[in-house]
Amino acid sequence: MRKLLNLSVSMLVLAGLAGCTVGPDYKGPQGAAVVSPPASFARASGTKAQAPQLAKWWTALGDPVLDGLEAKALAANPNLGTALARVQQARAGLRLDKTNDLPKVGAMGAGLIADLPGNQLGGSLNYYNAALDAQWEIDLFGGQRRKVEASVANAQAAEAKLADAQVSLTAEVAQTYINLRDRQQRLALGQQLLEVSQQALTLTKARLAQGVGTQSDAERSARAVEDAAAALLPLQAERDAYLNALAVLLGEAPGALDASLSAPKAIPLPPAELAVGDPASLIQRRPDLRAAERQLAASTAKVGVADAARFPKLKLTGFLGLGGSRLEDIFDPSSMALLAAPQLSWNFLDFGGNSARLAQAKAARDEASEQYRGAVLQALRDAEDSLARYGAARAQAASKGRSAASATQSAQLASQRFAAGTISRLALLDAERERLTAQQASVQAVANMSAQYVTLQKSLGLGWD
Repeated sequence: MRKLLNLSVSMLVLAGLAGCTVGPDYKGPQGAAVVSPPASFARASGTKAQAPQLAKWWTALGDPVLDGLEAKALAANPNLGTALARVQQARAGLRLDKTNDLPKVGAMGAGLIADLPGNQLGGSLNYYNAALDAQWEIDLFGGQRRKVEASVANAQAAEAKLADAQVSLTAEVAQTYINLRDRQQRLALGQQLLEVSQQALTLTKARLAQGVGTQSDAERSARAVEDAAAALLPLQAERDAYLNALAVLLGEAPGALDASLSAPKAIPLPPAELAVGDPASLIQRRPDLRAAERQLAASTAKVGVADAARFPKLKLTGFLGLGGSRLEDIFDPSSMALLAAPQLSWNFLDFGGNSARLAQAKAARDEASEQYRGAVLQALRDAEDSLARYGAARAQAASKGRSAASATQSAQLASQRFAAGTISRLALLDAERERLTAQQASVQAVANMSAQYVTLQKSLGLGWD
């Protein structure tokens, strides 16, 4: 028992020596990785500087159908399931790395019965043993602690990537839904345009038959019908493709949403006022930047892992057992056997291998630093570009809306003049075609404005909780 006590004291003393942790301590992005953001966005005219809503930004579009689609996608999308599985893997890896710093204790039992001719002890040998064995590698220079530190950062990076996957998913669902409603609206207007063109062709042919029209007019009307019919084909294919895309985003088979989304609905409109915050809050909020920063932290910790490999390693092995030539000896305390075997190893002559691995780890850390810096700059650019495009899309939607309103008013005036007998039916149909064409352009501009709003929300890092 005294020997066991002395061994315990020795192990505690050696463990106390394991307080040295080599390698750099991570203190956040340093040096070139630090990007000083401006006080405000340069392209943020017409927006508010207050912090935006972090999650469920799509509710500002005021479309309950879209809200339901987003909720289903967040619950069932396979890409989110993949990202979640990676988080679970990273957390399990962290738990595993933490156990590597603890003693490993096992139990064993053995029995040996041998008949050995020529044995001076009588020709047979019996031996029974029950024992506990333990191994413990003392983390003298903090290599294992740095490895745990890297695993913590990797787990946090996986969590940030899960949030980034949510950002991408919610934006993709909203953009696909907007595109679907755009194609449905333009298809409905295109059908009306085809009907008007067919009516004009019928009138033109009738005039030609009566000798008051020309063959050129008839050919032009026929081309208008062909063009109107041809314009419907890509819109129909795109509508079906967006229906398929939405189904897959929700974790369902293509065609599963056809019945529920087949009826055309208005394109959801962004709110009149938009909160974007400031560049500094953007850097704090975007999960992809958080993931890049955590990867930099992991790379920094791995420098310590590589640095610790250059120093001696201490491994303790212990054995405590009971045994003898009789089976009952494994229950006899007087037959206790104790073995303690500390082992010190140092690969000091490796011809520069450890130094090369340390240099490699430092270069990987520098790479992660530059990747983080690049990610921050790209995020700021994404936000500025999105703000610029959204502002232009709003102005374009307003302009196309005015054009559509003017064309609608002209069509109404043409209808009144036709009723008064001052213009022909062909002139009325021409005015109606102009109205439908202008409305199609207005719908497309509104859809682009809403889609740019979604892109802006994604660039701001919104859509995760």
